[in-house]
Amino acid sequence: MQKRIAILGSTGSIGTQALEVIAEHPDLFSVETLTANNNADLLVKQAILFQPDAVVIASENLYRQVSDALKDYPVKVYAGNDALAQVVSQNSIDTVLVALVGYSGLVPTIRAIEAGKSIALANKETLVVAGNLVMNLAVQHRVPIIPVDSEHSAIFQCLAGEYAPIDRIYLTASGGPFLNLPPEKLATVTREDALKHPRWDMGAKITVDSATMMNKGFEVIEAHWLFATPSDDIKVLVHPQSIIHSMVQFKDGAIKAQLGEPSMKVPIQYALTYPDRIECNVKKIDFAEYPALTFAEPDFRKFPCLDMAYKALRAGGTVPCTVNAANEVAVQAFLNGRLRYHDIYALISETVEMTDTINSPSLDDYMEIDAISRRNAEKILDRFHI
Repeated sequence: MQKRIAILGSTGSIGTQALEVIAEHPDLFSVETLTANNNADLLVKQAILFQPDAVVIASENLYRQVSDALKDYPVKVYAGNDALAQVVSQNSIDTVLVALVGYSGLVPTIRAIEAGKSIALANKETLVVAGNLVMNLAVQHRVPIIPVDSEHSAIFQCLAGEYAPIDRIYLTASGGPFLNLPPEKLATVTREDALKHPRWDMGAKITVDSATMMNKGFEVIEAHWLFATPSDDIKVLVHPQSIIHSMVQFKDGAIKAQLGEPSMKVPIQYALTYPDRIECNVKKIDFAEYPALTFAEPDFRKFPCLDMAYKALRAGGTVPCTVNAANEVAVQAFLNGRLRYHDIYALISETVEMTDTINSPSLDDYMEIDAISRRNAEKILDRFHI
């Protein structure tokens, strides 16, 4: 029996690779829903190829373009963020792959959980912003959340069949493009420099987050919520080869690691087929090509965003929500040439100081704080002149 999949963010890096997995196993999967933010052309091509029941284009001004292009196909077309949040409730959907970028993944994920859908989560910001709320809803609705991030998928795989408590999680990090760059040169790095990731092919936003190591900080927060592990028991290790995707240490000192060539298709496929494993069209690891696997402590002074994420997790409440909102504003400003790389941390830090905290927030509280944090970040951004 085919598993019916909705892909939120089908035109992005994760979404397109998920469709490759589905195309390689048409006997196991069918595409029920595809959504995109503003890449109407690719969404139309995907819809024609996979013939989903429905597509959603979040940018409402692109509705007519998508609708006209698909008028001769049996595909329903919707537009807007409200439609994005509603479409996940369709009875025809079994699993929702959340591959949206940033805060935009929160509400659709919550609506999918409330509708009882299995969640394949590739959007770490959902748990960064509102991890307590999301995980409690998943328990309440008995919905599995299977991580797609390579590091969290690795941890999930290491825990398969285990009943012993976790002693420590080791999240591995490539170190990004600036791992070996002297700190004094960070002041002059460019957008192009930050987008040259040494190991992974990702979207622009997450690639910049990797450069600042905010991405790894967000992964610490995500791991805390997914695996109920305190921040002090989640350790980041810089592992430039990106072969060990993460490790779990147990009380007896034993450590399990999940290894493989850097490829997102493996964790994507595992999330869709769990608990089964099937053939995946990726390069298999040859250890002879990697005579040494190295590890090092991260430099928190060089990558202060990583330290900030730890502090936000410990502070709790809406502080991580504010950090995420400010980071999205800062990264977009950097990509648009409005902010220098070394000012990303400063903008986020000032936004946190400027924004009130709610200690036991509801969804409405998270949405309000997100909006306030973005406004505060934009006000602060005006003071940074390039």
